[in-house]
Amino acid sequence: MTQATNLSELFRTFGRIGLLSFGGPAAQISLMHQSLVEEKAWLKEKEFLGALSFCMLLPGPEAMQLATFCGWKLRGTLGGLIAGLLFVLPGAAVIFGLVAIYALFGDLPLVSAAFLGVKAAVVAIILQALLRLSGKMLTTWFNRIIAMASFAALYFGILPFPAVIALSATAGLIINATDNAEPTTESKQISGSHTLRTALIWGALWAVPIGLLFLADAPFLQDVAVFFSRLAVVTFGGAYAVLAYMVQTVSQDYGWLTTGQMMDALGLAETTPGPLILVTQFVATLAGYQQGGLWLGFAAGLTALWCTFVPCFLWIFAGAPHVDRILASPRLSNALTAISAAVVGVIANLGLWFTVNLLFPETVLTIVGEVPDVTSTNWIAAALTALACALIFFARLSLLSTLAICAAAGLGLGLL
Repeated sequence: MTQATNLSELFRTFGRIGLLSFGGPAAQISLMHQSLVEEKAWLKEKEFLGALSFCMLLPGPEAMQLATFCGWKLRGTLGGLIAGLLFVLPGAAVIFGLVAIYALFGDLPLVSAAFLGVKAAVVAIILQALLRLSGKMLTTWFNRIIAMASFAALYFGILPFPAVIALSATAGLIINATDNAEPTTESKQISGSHTLRTALIWGALWAVPIGLLFLADAPFLQDVAVFFSRLAVVTFGGAYAVLAYMVQTVSQDYGWLTTGQMMDALGLAETTPGPLILVTQFVATLAGYQQGGLWLGFAAGLTALWCTFVPCFLWIFAGAPHVDRILASPRLSNALTAISAAVVGVIANLGLWFTVNLLFPETVLTIVGEVPDVTSTNWIAAALTALACALIFFARLSLLSTLAICAAAGLGLGLL
């Protein structure tokens, strides 16, 4: 563990990263690399890349977990807490403000018109993420088959998202079962009791507040805690991958929000610093507000934050001492590759769902499932989506610039 800097300098550096961490995981990881490896030289290139590889193995937001790992590497558990919290808290504060604005003014015609532009931008952003990931992951027939099977399983409702991830990982292990090379990387041995103690401490921090909600007989908050805790365990592939599962559960099973509100939630979460998985906080806060007003919304948002991010600290603090041996395991590498291929199919399903709901208010049921009713095409939404794609793929603007321009365009069309 590297004692590279004092805590005040660590606080300033990760505070700056947290405030500037717009643009999704790729931009956030690049910002951390620039700050921690290039400018401060606190970490070596090999250490940073190893940490990133480990974080990609885990469920949850890889950029937030990378920040936590780097803080742990520099100053132990306290450093990890500082780095992880500073990566999340600025965006969380903004989310609470955005929910208040959305709840109070979201139904106004001009605000709705601006949100239409945001939704169009989200379609283009998801398409960009899909193309980037598929270019990296779909390099073999095995990966392509996994991606197509995952898409079909979700689109036709054959399997839920957690089952898709579990089966994909299992397929990766089985197909590559003959690869039994032993790890060659030497690493410091950490006692099993140390790891168990760390896991028990953070597991208790995760579970005790949930238990208190059950003792307090708060059924809505209980549902929020259980659902977002379950989500924290299966969020491989980031927020885009898990959103389709969250949409189905939140809008259909629980009835907390409508499909349109879920689309708005993702669009607004794109405008904040920090991990995109903060969309869980937006969803829980808005659902709580609609269920019982301001205080229930605030309590639901805090519950979602706790159940989303406390597990991240558990994974990092329990697993970080074993990183070298974990990364040297070919079986884990195979499972990760299969999961990443499945995520391509998951994101494709999400992108199709977003596009259909945005462009076609009405669908018709056929033997292959719901298909768009072309007679119901929302041409304003189609024009805004075309604009968003042009800004992302041809003008190569940033996510924030694209969102701002599309929102302004939607507002302008609303005025007309």
